[in-house]
Amino acid sequence: MTYAKDDRVDAYIDALPDWQQSICHEVRDLMHAADPELQETIKRTVQPYFVCQGTVAALLAARTHVNVFLYDGAIVPDPDGIITAGHANSTARTVAVHEGVRVPAEPLLVMVRQIIANNRAGGLRKLKRERS
Repeated sequence: MTYAKDDRVDAYIDALPDWQQSICHEVRDLMHAADPELQETIKRTVQPYFVCQGTVAALLAARTHVNVFLYDGAIVPDPDGIITAGHANSTARTVAVHEGVRVPAEPLLVMVRQIIANNRAGGLRKLKRERS
């Protein structure tokens, strides 16, 4: 798969241990596979973000895992139970991927595509207002 890469995201990933690099590369490829208009950038000085008409996701490597933050305000269904934290968070939820554990690619791809569709429909805040 080819897509526009941000050198700063490469630098972030390259500085990680091999197992975290592997997870980040897989998640990065998955994000770009979700939509050809998705772009990657760095926010908050060093953190990789994926955007498409609004924030979609972010990566953050922790000591024992890699967090994939999904910016969906808990409105995207999680039928496969891949969310590991932030279940009631009003902005983002987390999928933590630990060493030796496979990235839940298919359910994550479905959720990312829905977040992008929600962004195109006006974004998280508008959709929450309409549901209230």
